[in-house]
Amino acid sequence: MNKVMLLGRMARDPEVRFTQSAEPMAVCRFAIAVDRPVRRDSNERNVDFINCVCFGRRAETIGQYFHKGNRIAVTGRLQVSEYTDQSGSKRYSTDVVIDEFDFCESRNDGAASNYSAPKSAPTSAQPEGFYSVDSDTDDEDLPF
Repeated sequence: MNKVMLLGRMARDPEVRFTQSAEPMAVCRFAIAVDRPVRRDSNERNVDFINCVCFGRRAETIGQYFHKGNRIAVTGRLQVSEYTDQSGSKRYSTDVVIDEFDFCESRNDGAASNYSAPKSAPTSAQPEGFYSVDSDTDDEDLPF
């Protein structure tokens, strides 16, 4: 099984290009900064920068709506590619090919939110059909 799930922030603005075929297709490349778990014996935080690529409509959407610093969740597969650079050397590239993605913050939150709590406080109004339970209610009054 080859499945990758990542949650992080866009490390740079996505780069969208189009293929030179009869029917051009969008190709979007970007990197996601993903926090590593913090070790108990160290307060040091480490980040991995994961290269990602997606195609078609998905590529156009990410290129249009995401920018450096935006939170994104992606699901895809790991793919290793081989190519020859300009000097004739063989090179390898490891990318996550994106199958699905999700917006992880509202448009108003932006990159400046920096993992903060939601800005709006919950309202005290109860939806219809719901009622609040007083903290003075004794458990012995409950029928079960």
